[in-house]
Amino acid sequence: MLSQVQFFVMMALSLAVFAVQVVAFVDALRRPARAFTAEGKLSKNVWLLILGIAAAIGLLGIPTGRGGGFGFLNIIAVTPAIIYWVDVRPRIRPYGGGGNRPQGPSGGW
Repeated sequence: MLSQVQFFVMMALSLAVFAVQVVAFVDALRRPARAFTAEGKLSKNVWLLILGIAAAIGLLGIPTGRGGGFGFLNIIAVTPAIIYWVDVRPRIRPYGGGGNRPQGPSGGW
């Protein structure tokens, strides 16, 4: 009983981490390459490589029920996604990146 609860908690956490990684990768994919270099960040291709590898590790980190999953590596692999969300994305967001939303101070709500 307790082991089943632990499994489902680990599954939920692993899926949440994987979702954060995939959404960060997709968001970086949608942003223009010039935004990364204009803000003094690593290039778009480097960020896509880092986030893609992190998402692949996140996928492998999802427990399978047969003792699978790389829990510790999954924790490490979420770090680049967190750095992207906290540091890179806020800086490159004004440059747009797909969608029809207006960007900048005159657009929005």
